Amino acid sequence: MLKANNHAAAGSNAFSNLKRLAYFAAVVEAGSFTAAADRLGVTKAVVSQQVARLERDFQTQLLTRTTRRVTATDAGLAFYQRCALILREAGDAFDELADVSTEPTGVLRLTAPFDYGLAAVVPAVVEFSKLHPGCKVDVIMSDLSLDLHGGGVEMAIRAGWLADPQLQARQIGSFRQLLVGAPAWARRLDRKQGPEQIADLPFVANSVLKAPEHWTFANARGLSQAVTVDPAIRLDATLAVRAAVCLGAGLSVLPDYAVATELEQGKLVHLLPQWTLPNGGIHVVYPAARFRSARVRQFVEVLTQIHRQWEAPRVASQGPKDDGHAPPRARPGR
Repeated sequence: MLKANNHAAAGSNAFSNLKRLAYFAAVVEAGSFTAAADRLGVTKAVVSQQVARLERDFQTQLLTRTTRRVTATDAGLAFYQRCALILREAGDAFDELADVSTEPTGVLRLTAPFDYGLAAVVPAVVEFSKLHPGCKVDVIMSDLSLDLHGGGVEMAIRAGWLADPQLQARQIGSFRQLLVGAPAWARRLDRKQGPEQIADLPFVANSVLKAPEHWTFANARGLSQAVTVDPAIRLDATLAVRAAVCLGAGLSVLPDYAVATELEQGKLVHLLPQWTLPNGGIHVVYPAARFRSARVRQFVEVLTQIHRQWEAPRVASQGPKDDGHAPPRARPGR
């Protein structure tokens, strides 16, 4: 543990030091004094001075500063882990105090993937802001899974399958994976044959996925077919994959919420619809905490309603397949 030379002075400055913890933690999380200042709503000079004072009081270098980035030293990283815990507990305490009223307040910070974010999270944010104008919302859109502990967010929306069973999560809905392509590709596939034929056609892979080359299809009769493709193009964002497929680059597998409009407009075609892929889940994931603020709880309820409104017509519109069997329906939200 870091100890100040003057214990009496350190004790008298306890409240000032708590504020400095917040400045220091923000710099570590943001990677720069400028970004930390923007997050905290103060000037860069204030953040720099307060962190420097912290280092001077404890005669320990906490940060390594370069022209491009600020990183924590070994001592700084150990100190940050303690700071983050203290600040999280303090935040929970204030949230519990504020939550005497059920009206959401403060700033709700969350992260969501671009594709599902545009389809459902943005509409949910707009609706939530209309219902609770006293609560601000800060959303980070990224197809990469951000660290919930160091990223300064209260919740994450994740689509697919959770890799860590220890995460605190709630499934609010599901989605179908669809093999899609531009209309011209539909004419090159024999609907009487299985999905093995797609291995010979250009494929656009989403490199964010764990295994974007391997797909296992099944039909209503219980038959399964594993297919390995050799991608002609790899892109690291779902919306980029969709754009390439719409331009005729090849086939791909995309979530139904990301291609609903394109299918309706005829820009894309659902290929081999008699063969299906496993449904994925839409999950709300939380960092470890005993307390969920009113803004988190009520936003999840709004998002759940938005998803169900979107999911209901999607499920109802799934007509019978060419082989006479009804398609499997997406799992309802939980």
